[in-house]
Amino acid sequence: MRQEKDIPTVFVVDDDAGMRDSIRWLLESVNHKVEVYSDAQEFLEGLDPEQPGVVLLDIRMPGVSGLELQEWLRDRGLEIPVIILTGHADVPAAVRAMKGGALDFIEKPYNAQYLIETVQKAIEQDQQRRELGSRREELRRRAARLTTRESQVAKRVVQGYSNKAIARELDLSPKTVEVHRGRVMEKMEAGSTAELVQMLIAAEWTTEEEEA
Repeated sequence: MRQEKDIPTVFVVDDDAGMRDSIRWLLESVNHKVEVYSDAQEFLEGLDPEQPGVVLLDIRMPGVSGLELQEWLRDRGLEIPVIILTGHADVPAAVRAMKGGALDFIEKPYNAQYLIETVQKAIEQDQQRRELGSRREELRRRAARLTTRESQVAKRVVQGYSNKAIARELDLSPKTVEVHRGRVMEKMEAGSTAELVQMLIAAEWTTEEEEA
């Protein structure tokens, strides 16, 4: 069973109480977990960066605007999807929101079915991003267990070198390269060379010699 904090949440940030209640009712009717906030400050005070979900932002609010809040989240590397939902749409605001990474820019009064579909799309996007991030971190942990020599061999495997070519470049015997290669496969838990290459690419892995 998933813990409460693992359940995707729709965060509605809007200073219009009636609009907050309307969106909450709509999204809860299709079994979404919803939290509502009257302004950016209230939202930020309760923000948990690890909480999956999506943010529905009004543009015009007292204090920090929706666009400013969107930029604040982006500048701090918080990649939660953002949907702008506003009754005060204009082209410059829409351009600014979309350039800032907003998933969509929806005008009020909104189409209920379109909003539901957009929210679902955003939640799925966030889930995929988090799963990819978790997978990358796991692969990086595995790659960190490689010795310097194993990393040198692995780098050349990714580059498509044969055992003989690796042996010549590193001044090793082919048999020694084969042993190192086997240890790399074991530590990375790869079932094939193709899988190993995919793993190291997915991990965005670099060796110490590349970093130098």
